[in-house]
Amino acid sequence: MNKPTSKNDLSPNSHGGKRENAGRKAQYKEKTVVMRVPQSKVIEIKQYLNPQIQHDAEKHPDLQPIHFKTKLSIAAPIESVAAGFPSPAQDYLDGAIDLNDFLVSSPESTFILRVNSLSMKNAGIEVGDRILIDRSLQVETGDIVLALINNEFTVKRFMKEKLSDGSEKVWLKAENPEYSHIFLHSEEQLVIWGVVTCILKKLR
Repeated sequence: MNKPTSKNDLSPNSHGGKRENAGRKAQYKEKTVVMRVPQSKVIEIKQYLNPQIQHDAEKHPDLQPIHFKTKLSIAAPIESVAAGFPSPAQDYLDGAIDLNDFLVSSPESTFILRVNSLSMKNAGIEVGDRILIDRSLQVETGDIVLALINNEFTVKRFMKEKLSDGSEKVWLKAENPEYSHIFLHSEEQLVIWGVVTCILKKLR
């Protein structure tokens, strides 16, 4: 009959006990402590603790005004199609859509900007994409905007939240975890230059 295995017979790396390279890896080479922070400061503190790449603001973005030279109308189906193509028969078409009117509601206040950053990647905006920016629109929470801070431009999501004391906090959200959100200091002034209304992206 085999003798039952005792705990002392188990190898150090079998079950239980301390194992080499086990446990949470320390980000900082020192002891950590638990602390209580105001709820309104949680995001800022997390951003400070997570190392981020340099900001992507620029002083002279390549903004181009809109010029309508031609009108381009595309046939529009009466109903949306889940997959495939609508029938080419005239009975299934409902006039046409002019892309100028569809994409731009205010030509005199709309500009095109070529994006040079990945800070809004998770919002579908990548390097080389062109975005339409309308200066006539009133900004709302959640809008993607071209913002001006300290004479530098950046594309971010505009965020406004009400704090427990009744005041409002405005900040700019990056849609890529590798980039920092922007929290304004008391001496900084934020100007919303325009609201992003469209992403111009070719699939091929």
